[in-house]
Amino acid sequence: MKALLSATALAVATTGFAGHAVARDQVQVAGSSTVLPYASIVAEAFGENTDFPTPVVESGGSSSGLKRFCEGVGENTIDVANASRKIRDREIAACAENGVTDIIEVRIGYDGIVFASQKDGPAFTAFEPADIFNALGAKVLKDGEIVDNPYTNWAEFNADLPDVEIAAFIPGTKHGTREVFEEKVLMEGCEATGAMKAMMDAGMSEDDAEDACIDVRTDGKSVDIDGDYTETLARIDANANGIGIFGLAFYENNTDKLKVATMGGVAPSTETISTGQYPVSRPLYFYVKKAHIGVIPGLKEYAQFFVADEIAGPNGPLAQYGLVADPELAATQAAVAAEETMK
Repeated sequence: MKALLSATALAVATTGFAGHAVARDQVQVAGSSTVLPYASIVAEAFGENTDFPTPVVESGGSSSGLKRFCEGVGENTIDVANASRKIRDREIAACAENGVTDIIEVRIGYDGIVFASQKDGPAFTAFEPADIFNALGAKVLKDGEIVDNPYTNWAEFNADLPDVEIAAFIPGTKHGTREVFEEKVLMEGCEATGAMKAMMDAGMSEDDAEDACIDVRTDGKSVDIDGDYTETLARIDANANGIGIFGLAFYENNTDKLKVATMGGVAPSTETISTGQYPVSRPLYFYVKKAHIGVIPGLKEYAQFFVADEIAGPNGPLAQYGLVADPELAATQAAVAAEETMK
């Protein structure tokens, strides 16, 4: 066991890991389906290039992974949670209640959220946030009134869009991608169409209006996908008129099946995401349970390996798969080396 083992880790070693001369020897990771392909690439390379076993990487969504991460300390709990959003205050509180008090936040880079459809399907090539809000919002502004969404076809509110039935497959609420979709597409669209102002003019508080803006219709036009992007792709394969939400990397690895739409006149790419031109992008993270460092073999080494220039840098395999390298990667590397925890 390392000489610099923290007091918290020592407590874990003598309680959560009691009775084990050597704790579980594989790092265990779970969480975001967006981060999953990157973590899988890293885990395989880590197993091949170090003396440590290949980490076990599972999906399930950001919220699910963080829930498992916060269950406590000890070999029966995961070591790392992948997330396509920052950990929430209530999740940090849940962690603390279960003894997970020292959390290392690791930002690995950036990803874009894209809107894609069947390659040979209708001409969904250009969207504005207002289009997505009008198609999927539970309540929209029509003829100056806030009404239950009456639209069944895209062309009903934008003649430049295909005259086909609305069918959208969006991330379920346990996915970090859903939160970004709500904030950067639905909310923006709600404001752009004037719906948010109309809601507040009608007497809604700002908080209530914001909640109403991100509510999606429940009449079957919008379908939550709780699985990963492969499930969304299957739905698109089965529905020629369907629109799906994917991470940029997943789309780039399925361009033989999908075509992507611009958002706000900007096509998604690693360049437009890194410069901030593409409006629907977000940082990606993983969270490390510091109490397990020095107890689970290879945990810190895995975290350092993940953010090494050779892996997460602009010329590494993650960039080749679609990750946009973090310009502040050196600072992240230093923080991981120093085992800096969230304040």
